[in-house]
Amino acid sequence: MRILGINSAYHESSASLVIDGKIIAAVEEERFTRKKHAKEASVTSPTELPENSIRFCLAHAGLTAADLDGVAYSFDPSMRQQEFELDSLSQPGDWGSAEGEKIFLSELRQIPKAIDQFLGRHFGDQFSFVPHHIAHAASSFYPSGFDQAAILVVDGIGEAGCTLFAHGKGTHIATLDQIYYPHSLGFLWEKLSKYLGFSEYDACKVMGLAAYGDPAVFREDFQKLLHLNEGRYQVDPAIACFRLPDFGQLEKLFGVARSDHEPITDRHYDLAAALQEATDQAILGLARELRALSGADNLCYAGGVALNCVSNSVLKDSGIFSNIYIPTAPHDSGTAVGAALHHYYSHSDIRLLHVDSNPYLGPKFSDVDIVKAFQEAGLQAKQSNNPAHDVANMIADGKIVAWFQGRMEFGPRALGNRSLLADPRNPLIREVLNVKVKHREEFRPFAPSVLAEEAADWFELGQDSLSHQYMLFTCPAKQDRRKMIPAILHKDDSARVQMVRKESNPEFHALISHFFDKTGVPLVLNTSFNDSEPIVCTPSDAIKTFQGTAIDALFIGDRFVTR
Repeated sequence: MRILGINSAYHESSASLVIDGKIIAAVEEERFTRKKHAKEASVTSPTELPENSIRFCLAHAGLTAADLDGVAYSFDPSMRQQEFELDSLSQPGDWGSAEGEKIFLSELRQIPKAIDQFLGRHFGDQFSFVPHHIAHAASSFYPSGFDQAAILVVDGIGEAGCTLFAHGKGTHIATLDQIYYPHSLGFLWEKLSKYLGFSEYDACKVMGLAAYGDPAVFREDFQKLLHLNEGRYQVDPAIACFRLPDFGQLEKLFGVARSDHEPITDRHYDLAAALQEATDQAILGLARELRALSGADNLCYAGGVALNCVSNSVLKDSGIFSNIYIPTAPHDSGTAVGAALHHYYSHSDIRLLHVDSNPYLGPKFSDVDIVKAFQEAGLQAKQSNNPAHDVANMIADGKIVAWFQGRMEFGPRALGNRSLLADPRNPLIREVLNVKVKHREEFRPFAPSVLAEEAADWFELGQDSLSHQYMLFTCPAKQDRRKMIPAILHKDDSARVQMVRKESNPEFHALISHFFDKTGVPLVLNTSFNDSEPIVCTPSDAIKTFQGTAIDALFIGDRFVTR
């Protein structure tokens, strides 16, 4: 059974292909179009399909539209119409207003026709709308390998809900309860990101800021915005004004909003810290309630808020659940996978209890493609007999190396196939990467990719999780190791660790092993291979980024150039 999954309702447009319950391909449209988040999230844009992603998924498996047994889309307009309530604090013609919702629903109902036209085939009852949060839940539960699990989804909004409590057993996912808009942790992070002078997509920057602040400064005032009781959180919509562009009520609590050109002060650090602390507590409250509702010992977690590595670690190590699984793409891109899996298991009562944890689901390129790309760029590439060994030596010598190998990662983290690598021992390399390569804020930290078999000697890993492979948890470095790896430590001496297993990525594991043999340090600094753009996808993307930055060397397969 071959199922195509599609996400394009809001942003992070993506497509996936599931065959007999196994994820064969998954990719984000931004990687092809080079436009971050693929498209503008608006009431008029759901029918902007991820056409490049769909083409890739079919081509990768050697299929045509005629070969598909189903298409699933990760949003349900009928549920939106039934459950969504109009928002008096919204702009005319936009989400939440009567006019805007009419436009949005009209666009969503055109999706089946748009897919039929693009693929040149009428799918009829082989097409399904999958509720957004169910798609998130499926993206986490079915690949986890758990036969039974509690499922938590926390994001901005689905059709009308902002948090889902569910239970998965075998092939079935049952909804236990929901928390509805305006009580949205995801929207709270978007709003405060904009208040702090960033964009709504910059929660990662605010998470980075939080380590520099004191949460106690705004703790009491923050309780007026986000009420934390023993169980569920509540957002005050009159203060948040999620759908309005101004910050009037927030400024009464926290002072004047920052513009993007103003310096970051202690006030901004302290507010970010208060937001992070409150989020940690809110997530713990949700987890306790879900544990009581479900009775399950395993947790599957997804939604955009599941990209918050700090809260993830607090949740993982709380002891509320014995095991936790977060997929490689817990945000909206992952709903393309979840929709396809949900459609598959709606037609199959046989559960595949394998762990489907491979994040390398995107395009790969032949040596012919690679050589051609270098030639078209006017570059004479050399060939390495042992790329992993050569790159390890370059990194140890202080070089920044772009590492482009195999299939592209699915999700927002570079996990060793589209990465920029550097020496974690070098205290100056972080500034070079932020200022001369990534062209981003200097306060932002970098992550380590560490040999899985050595990680416990260097970091306080806490409770084990398969999702340590996806760079989804922050871990304190061990006290006696910190001076050896300053480039990957944040202000609080933590790091967003990726554990690299030989069976998952043998070439990347070999590279780190060579670096370990040479330096005694079993990890490298790893950041996404991009420069204020989506992560590179093709060899041409990689060469263009290499030429426009201060990267010292570029390896694509076993071909390489140096500056």
